[in-house]
Amino acid sequence: MKKKPIFSWVLYDWGNSAFSTTIMAAVLPIFYYDVAAKGLNQSLASSFWGYSQSIAVLVVAVLAPILGAISDYSAAKKKFLRFFAYMGMTASVLLALVGEGDYVFASILLIVGTIGFSGANIFYDAFLPEIAEGKDMDKVSAWGYATGYIGGGLLLAINLFMILKYELFGMPNATVASQVSFVTVGVWWFVFSIPLFKNIQEDKKKSEKRTRSYAAIGFQRVATTFKEIKHYKQLLIFLLAFWLYNDGISTIIKMATIYGKDIGIGTNALITALLITQFVGIPFTFLFGWLASKITAKTALTIALFIYMGIVTLGYFMTTALHFYLLATAVGFVQGGAQSLSRSLFGRMIPENRHAEFYGFYGISSKFAAIFGPFLFALVGQLTGSSRLGIISLIVFFVAGVILLQFVNIDKGMEEAKAAQSDV
Repeated sequence: MKKKPIFSWVLYDWGNSAFSTTIMAAVLPIFYYDVAAKGLNQSLASSFWGYSQSIAVLVVAVLAPILGAISDYSAAKKKFLRFFAYMGMTASVLLALVGEGDYVFASILLIVGTIGFSGANIFYDAFLPEIAEGKDMDKVSAWGYATGYIGGGLLLAINLFMILKYELFGMPNATVASQVSFVTVGVWWFVFSIPLFKNIQEDKKKSEKRTRSYAAIGFQRVATTFKEIKHYKQLLIFLLAFWLYNDGISTIIKMATIYGKDIGIGTNALITALLITQFVGIPFTFLFGWLASKITAKTALTIALFIYMGIVTLGYFMTTALHFYLLATAVGFVQGGAQSLSRSLFGRMIPENRHAEFYGFYGISSKFAAIFGPFLFALVGQLTGSSRLGIISLIVFFVAGVILLQFVNIDKGMEEAKAAQSDV
């Protein structure tokens, strides 16, 4: 394995995970509910947050296929990664300007930041097969997620301490401390991105002469990829399963805090629970990597998804802070493991000469699929006036995903990829 590029790749996860912890999962949902959406009906605040998440992934789904194809065509993965990363960093810093009643401004910045975060991850994931091979991808992918837990969790802990003890930092109140925490996300993300931008060089490719616009080329490449991917039967079944269960996972990540707020869990309890998830996730991400080597990655992933079914079921009945702590611990058990195993399983079943194209489709399509979870949560909550029914509705994504996953033959999928490679 290439140690320096791997370390640099992993360190990026340390940096950008601050966005997913402080902004997507912890501080911004509470800030949005208490400050930005002040004056709104409580259930509407939760629904608007869910709709904002759905709009963000919809925009990513529309734009990223074009950009992913253009990236592969022009061998410019790192340029696009940098562009989207800077977009997310800037949106994070600008969230410091959001005040009481500014829920529209907050939603816009959340959408822009999420586009940057998700768009950058498409190109970030595409580097995995270039720095690791075969089963090493399981380990490196797990290292990335585990390191992300540490980095994102460390800054989250610092920010939460600053918010709870704002007077020690010379700040007038928790609102100002929350605004400062958004700035720290942008700075943290930038600093830990530098090694990747400096040390990882993508495979050299000769640029092809263009006779059409990048947009036209991009749409054509997406259409071609979609047609091609249908010839990889096992990969396609896996993708269908992944789209379903990953929608459930991403919705839990995005909606858990504001759901807890809506059903009356106190801010301090929510903060404690989020820290539990982060730090429990570190060893268990590695554990699932080890478990995959003993019982196969597919079996380990299936176990994780069954645990998720239990999480959303128990979430419906949750009433106390203790319940939230227990569910946060359970999420920590499986979140990193499920995501890292999904990424590495996909990497095993794609042709070696088409990493960027297929990983681009992987990231893009999952973002499009992830529209439905937050939207379903928000819609059910708005129509029924109960976010509890919104959370239990997510179980359908996990049940359907597990069923489809059982039809995937990983070894056969690897053979299909090798056969396609040899035909080139």
